[in-house]
Amino acid sequence: MHTKSAAKRLKTSEAARIKHKSTRRSISTVEKQYRAALNSTEQKDVKKLYSELVSMFDKAVKYGALHKNKADRKKSRLAKLLAPKSKK
Repeated sequence: MHTKSAAKRLKTSEAARIKHKSTRRSISTVEKQYRAALNSTEQKDVKKLYSELVSMFDKAVKYGALHKNKADRKKSRLAKLLAPKSKK
């Protein structure tokens, strides 16, 4: 049997896990849309999707769903994909 505090930690960590999973999943969905927009002929939504992604990454870091370094790495790599498109 768990102690009272351990039982509470189990409940809270499970709730956090579910919330963080949802956050990461929504980031993944927007990232797929961004990558699809980069490959499409219309480029108008790409910058908007990128700024939305950056905001989502920052919020995920703020609430503990993602590590700061991972979010920074993802933002950097996604920005590199955008750079050649914006030169054209």
